Amino acid sequence: MKNSDVFLATFNRIEKELKTLLIHKDVGFSRAVKILRNSNSLVKRYSDDLLEFAELRNAIVHNKTDAAYAIAEPHDSIVDNIVNIEKELTKPRIVYSVFARKVFTFQENETVGSLLKIIREKEFTKFPIYREKVFQGLITQKGITNWLANSIGQLNDDLLESPLSDVLRYGDKENYKFISGNSSIYEAVEIFKEQIGNGNRLEAILITQNGDPTESLVGIITNWDIMRVNT
Repeated sequence: MKNSDVFLATFNRIEKELKTLLIHKDVGFSRAVKILRNSNSLVKRYSDDLLEFAELRNAIVHNKTDAAYAIAEPHDSIVDNIVNIEKELTKPRIVYSVFARKVFTFQENETVGSLLKIIREKEFTKFPIYREKVFQGLITQKGITNWLANSIGQLNDDLLESPLSDVLRYGDKENYKFISGNSSIYEAVEIFKEQIGNGNRLEAILITQNGDPTESLVGIITNWDIMRVNT
């Protein structure tokens, strides 16, 4: 099959997929992209590519000399790109499949020493804190450092017996977000970017089945993890 045939068939499938996301279906491809990129993280990520595909598609279709001959044949890299984008749009990678993991959580009445032991053994640095099953906040290295700085006058072994609720008071209150495990990984990327744009540095996105803080944690995405995503 010629590259132009693969390109056009893939383009048509993408166009059909975009229309399923629209309330009003009677818009052209480029207009659909411009509408959806305001609310869909995947379309936003690939909007420049999609708009270029629309121009190439028009060039191929409008300049055909007959049904069997296209005046322009897309390069292999263009075909590979549009095929990969179709896969992302129709079967996006979700955060659960990429970032599901055992999350070390603590109760707020557990001791600082127990948390520091996990830091030493596992080299983890972000810990969700609960009061029974109710999420209370996220302890990070920054929170621990701030707590230590404010406890400088009482540095002794007893300090390790302090409850984690004490440490929690010294952390940033809005350093986390919750997300559904079925969200695309690029939705998570957009959350990090949006928070940075608002002047708020996220330390982690916490994953539950439906993004509800009352549900059990099934994974965590740190700001370091997000840097590994091809953005």
